Amino acid sequence: MAVFFVSDTHFGHRNILKYDNSPFETIEERDEKIIKNWNERVEDRDVVYVLGDVSFLSAEKTKEVLQSLKGEKRLIIGNHDKVVLNNSSVSSEFSEIKPYAEICEENKRIVLCHYPILTYNGHFYGAVHLYGHVHATMEYTLIKRFQEEMEAEQCRKLSMFNVGVMLPYMNYGPRTLKEILASNG
Repeated sequence: MAVFFVSDTHFGHRNILKYDNSPFETIEERDEKIIKNWNERVEDRDVVYVLGDVSFLSAEKTKEVLQSLKGEKRLIIGNHDKVVLNNSSVSSEFSEIKPYAEICEENKRIVLCHYPILTYNGHFYGAVHLYGHVHATMEYTLIKRFQEEMEAEQCRKLSMFNVGVMLPYMNYGPRTLKEILASNG
């Protein structure tokens, strides 16, 4: 069993094409790419933590997309997850739904939240923080700048990683912790 992470799939969200400076012509093309990449990597016995902002589709279409995705899906709630939270047939596609979680993976504490937490639990003691929400925007640049300044002040590395599906190292699909760490050297 492998454990994967991803955020901000935004299935069906047409405006995300402009917001993320997407290489896709249509939202359908983007959605198909995410589904294809997901199912090429994830096996049915694997676990995928989705760190929020799953879908802008109707409840029925969101359920169809979720059912097409391999693996056991666990949701860390984002600010655009109303279609999941307000419909029991959609929410039942997730084995777990929480606003925040701490898990152990690769012998590390992993702090999961849709939002970046600047001083997350264990931030100077080897914990890893995975988040989304800020996409590849100016806010993401500010988070990275804060991280660099904290590391310079404290002489310790912070392991904070944006797992937004649109980031180059995420390549429109979920990634394991090992892959995320390797991509962010």
